[in-house]
Amino acid sequence: MIADVKKTAEQKMRKTVEALKTDLAKVRTGRAHAGLLDHIMVDYYGTQTPIPQVGNVTLLDARTIAVSPWDRKMAPAIEKAIRDSDLGLNPAAMGETVRVPMPVLTEERRKDLIKVVRHEGENARVAVRNVRRAAIHDLKELLKQKKVAEDEERRAQDDIQKLTDRSIADIDKLLQQKESDLMAV
Repeated sequence: MIADVKKTAEQKMRKTVEALKTDLAKVRTGRAHAGLLDHIMVDYYGTQTPIPQVGNVTLLDARTIAVSPWDRKMAPAIEKAIRDSDLGLNPAAMGETVRVPMPVLTEERRKDLIKVVRHEGENARVAVRNVRRAAIHDLKELLKQKKVAEDEERRAQDDIQKLTDRSIADIDKLLQQKESDLMAV
């Protein structure tokens, strides 16, 4: 019973950290990376489909992403989907390929993005703490029902606190890496 509570808490905390990694990957630095377009959906014959499933996404250089659609008629739709996305990119179709140049970030925009990153990090910390609170509540319920001894419950609470501390340290490390990426010119 205690093992189940700890395992569930650990899985939820790990998922929170992974979700933060995914969210931080969407916040763009000055460099191009192919994963930047993963969440953009394009209308593929009436079905909303992610760009990597309708074409090949590659890097031409450090500041340019190229999308080569498998169906030549999809280039204008891909270009429109990227332009309409929330990334602030301006793609250009060159024959069958859609080129997406990454604009240089201004100092003000970098500071705004750092605020966004810190906000995402705080949301992840809150989510981890909520998982901890729920797990400790479950342990106290087990104690109330006399399914576990007090010392077992206390040890399990300490283990859950250690899991929480580890997850928050991972979150802080991710935030520090992203902030240094954003501030690198």
